[in-house]
Amino acid sequence: MYLKLKKIEKLINSELSSKIKSSSINNEELFIEIEEKNLVDVVQFLKSNDGCKFKQLIDIAGVDYPENEKRFELIYLFLSHEHNTRIKVLIRFDVNQFINSLTKIFPSSNWMEREVFDMYGIKFKNHPDLRRILTDYGFKGHPLRKDFPLTGFNEVRYSEKNKKVIYEPVKLEQNYRNFDFESPWEGTNYVREIKNSEKDGKKN
Repeated sequence: MYLKLKKIEKLINSELSSKIKSSSINNEELFIEIEEKNLVDVVQFLKSNDGCKFKQLIDIAGVDYPENEKRFELIYLFLSHEHNTRIKVLIRFDVNQFINSLTKIFPSSNWMEREVFDMYGIKFKNHPDLRRILTDYGFKGHPLRKDFPLTGFNEVRYSEKNKKVIYEPVKLEQNYRNFDFESPWEGTNYVREIKNSEKDGKKN
């Protein structure tokens, strides 16, 4: 497997030498980093070249590093059935950059890019239908960004009173947040209070 991946790595670096920033082989997978502007050309080569034939897009994974100058990363995972090999393609970019859509090369990227847009707010150029896919259309924010509040902004529920779905601020119940950590052999405070009240009732 390693020799097969090494051969593909050599081919990619020779044919796309000006577009590959770095490449490595780890855990029987080939990993390459490229510039965002070269994404479409590189992916087209990986799919069509006889030495690669990465004809299946497995997933698109987003990563958020708010402390970095180039805050976001996208990792594209491809599979070659002919060669039984996998490759990961990494791009790094700024928060306001638009990324080229791969829908014309891999139609399956349609929903994957919508998911990345919904969760991270990353926008794709030339996407045919870039809408939210996991959250509601009126949802504010992007849940997988590191600066998104852990409890969210709003919650959605059906109001029996208003007979419709409504948005309201998230309210965290405090009922189960206070514990006395007493020994179970002694019994918890509320059990002792009940027993004491029962004794007092019998005395009266």
